[in-house]
Amino acid sequence: MATLSVAAILAENARRRPGRTALVEGDLRLTFAEAWQRALAQAGALTGLGVRPGDRVALMAPNTAEFPLAYYAIAAAGGVVVPVHLLLSAGEVEHVLRDSGATLLLVHPAQAGTGRAAADALGVRAVTLAAEFDKLAADAEPLPSYVTRTADDPAVIFYTSGTTGVPKGAVLSHFNLVMNATVNAFDANDIRADDIALGALPLFHAFGQTVSLNSTWRAGATLVLLPRFDAARAIELMVREGVNTFHGVPTMFVALAAAAADAARLPGLRVCVSGGASLPVAVLERFEAAFGAQIYEGYGLSETSPTATVNQPVFGTKAGTIGHPLWGIDVEIARAEVEGRIELLPPGELGEVVVRGHNVFSGYLGRPEATAEALVDGWFRTGDLGTKDDEGFLRIVDRKKDVIIRGGYNVYPREVEEVLMRHPGIAQVAVIGLPDELHGEEVCAVVVPAQGGAPDAAAVTEWSREHLGRHKYPRRVEFTDAMPLGPSMKVLKRELRARYADPA
Repeated sequence: MATLSVAAILAENARRRPGRTALVEGDLRLTFAEAWQRALAQAGALTGLGVRPGDRVALMAPNTAEFPLAYYAIAAAGGVVVPVHLLLSAGEVEHVLRDSGATLLLVHPAQAGTGRAAADALGVRAVTLAAEFDKLAADAEPLPSYVTRTADDPAVIFYTSGTTGVPKGAVLSHFNLVMNATVNAFDANDIRADDIALGALPLFHAFGQTVSLNSTWRAGATLVLLPRFDAARAIELMVREGVNTFHGVPTMFVALAAAAADAARLPGLRVCVSGGASLPVAVLERFEAAFGAQIYEGYGLSETSPTATVNQPVFGTKAGTIGHPLWGIDVEIARAEVEGRIELLPPGELGEVVVRGHNVFSGYLGRPEATAEALVDGWFRTGDLGTKDDEGFLRIVDRKKDVIIRGGYNVYPREVEEVLMRHPGIAQVAVIGLPDELHGEEVCAVVVPAQGGAPDAAAVTEWSREHLGRHKYPRRVEFTDAMPLGPSMKVLKRELRARYADPA
């Protein structure tokens, strides 16, 4: 029986690099030895609160030092971490607590109102991080080391917002997470022990948790936390702390490229990774010109720990693609309309992206039907449409659910967005399909104008007519100050569809 724990990532650093800075948040600086001591003291407190191996502990906190310490404390105590999105309402938090069977909620003072309301409604114990939890940890007997878990035991349950229905809990094992952190750190990109990474992505989300926290620490590197992302503050902090590694979602790269012009100094970035949503090539070019740093775009889902593919130096990089699969992982294109079995397609064909390997989750908690639909013939069906070229570069074309069918023709919003992002008057755009009596669906572009005023709607339509096929260009253009973003900074297209569905 092979044993393995995510907690080993921090424990090993405490052994190998005890004096190296592990974590920076504001004025707080902790070495790996100090971080591990704190995590073991907190694990002792959790054991005192009745947490037993396999128990689920919900964690609701922003990107402050409390998050990584509590995360590793839960792992050390043998518990299963249930990260809670910070933008959820009390009712939605209640769903996560009830569905996961969490026996305890650790909540940051900033979220205590929402978190405690949800916990109280279910009779789940809630402990506030910082003062209350620190006191319990100070009074507890620290664990001597982390509790033994097997490689396949659950480590984290991520609630996927999913584009439909209630959030489902994706169960990830210690093996899933340790392997994903390891191949991200040592095989995908060249991550070094003396690197300093900015933790600006939410740690409650799979991308921030695996790539920013676990992969950075797996490499023995330093994580600098930024509790609230603001481009100007991020640049200032990166310069001050000597940050050379940045992980972000496209909206962050947009904001950083725009803020670069006003910055006194820019950080010397060596590794920049983009994920979470597709990165328009125009944004990649703008950012690379401003910072003189290359962006490695990748792709993944909560169900795949999350990284499945990324542009990697070993294969070369190609803008507009998500690169190649990670070490030990296969990513292929399968016939999208075939249910119940996987039929792989040759290079160049459009189909559903399917993934197999050490990163694929155990299944959806308590939902065998949903698990059986997603895991077919040893492959995970992602619900994304994509292609693979002759050199093995993968490209995401769109979500199966976001494809617009106009007059019988498929329109892929991603392709229209790529073109519109080159319009000088457009800072950000989301393309959605809206119900239309004549064509079934009509193409609508929701635009955040660039600084210096909005182009008028007719002009945008006219411009895009010259650059896009007849069935693809947006007949309807709407302007907004800001996109509705989900907790993982993805644009919520379902909200845009609801907002603009009524022609009035």
